[in-house]
Amino acid sequence: MPRQLISSGSPFEAQVGYSRAVVQGDWCFVAGTTGTDPETKRMPDSVVDQAANALKVIGKALDDAGFSFADVVRVTYYITDPAYWDDLGQATAPVFGTIRPAASCIVTGLIKPEMKIEIEVTAFKG
Repeated sequence: MPRQLISSGSPFEAQVGYSRAVVQGDWCFVAGTTGTDPETKRMPDSVVDQAANALKVIGKALDDAGFSFADVVRVTYYITDPAYWDDLGQATAPVFGTIRPAASCIVTGLIKPEMKIEIEVTAFKG
């Protein structure tokens, strides 16, 4: 099966050279996604709102690829402050609470100071 590239239309995809998601066979790999509001293109201040926005973009990429959140087997959260972990579940539990993919959380810096979270997922249909 040929590789399928999924774009979210972000100018950074062409500028940096990546796809929002790549489908290879039964696998879908969604790139790290930050919390810019997909409609207004603004970055909210709240880590919960940023996570919700990132999940909207991820959900659309999964859908465009023929997958859904139910297919997610792995999620990685990158946060800039460990204190954000306590609030993160407000955005992630409604999406992943019953799916319960394997998860990791890494505390790190992100590309822009207003970014508080980046989320990437791997999905499998087999």
